[in-house]
Amino acid sequence: MQKIVAGLVAGFIATVVLSVMMVAKSMMGIMPELDVIAMLSAMMGAPATMGWLGHFMIGTLAWGGGFALFYGLIPGGVALTKGIVFGIAAWLGMMVMVMPMAGAGFFGMGFGIMAPMMTLVLHIIFGAVLGTVFHMLAAPTGGDMVFTSDHLAN
Repeated sequence: MQKIVAGLVAGFIATVVLSVMMVAKSMMGIMPELDVIAMLSAMMGAPATMGWLGHFMIGTLAWGGGFALFYGLIPGGVALTKGIVFGIAAWLGMMVMVMPMAGAGFFGMGFGIMAPMMTLVLHIIFGAVLGTVFHMLAAPTGGDMVFTSDHLAN
């Protein structure tokens, strides 16, 4: 149970970091057409508030909880690496399922080549935060070995 809670908390924190980067991207005017919250809202036929709620539910419950559940199966020797691998897998799912459903095409190519590249970088950062925070919360040693060994495989 501790690992599930750690995964949910790590997923929430990683989603906060991702969200700050998304808002900063928009405030800087970088690819304003790539607005994930607007895409989620449109897919739900709901206001932006629901898009944000969906975004946080996906990041916290699906990705945070999923990371905790499948931690031992994810390739990579340490939590940081496992988080990055998981983030890339989440990005791939977004590119082949969510983007086409949102009308952006396979890999979001409706927005051009920058869309998959930018979202990949964001998901790598998301995964790094997810893995690091998860390890800090779930490691029996208090999380001091996030980069050098992994005691969470079981």
